Amino acid sequence: MTVTLKDLKKGDKSKVKKVKGDGPTIRRIMDMGITKGTEIYIRKVAPLGDPIQVNLRGYELTLRKEDAKNIIMEDLDEL
Repeated sequence: MTVTLKDLKKGDKSKVKKVKGDGPTIRRIMDMGITKGTEIYIRKVAPLGDPIQVNLRGYELTLRKEDAKNIIMEDLDEL
């Protein structure tokens, strides 16, 4: 099963396995510091699931579900 950043719950921590999407989408996500191997901690999830607040590389970032579904994460069992 493929786990995306969108699927993780508050308090989960995982590493980025892959970023997918079209060229501009991948570039925008990578410009935010989300690259393969980056550890991401889910800090908050809005009541309706959008947006998602995460901690990575020493800073906080808020992502829309639309972007989060393009970020493939390692299974929590693999960590």
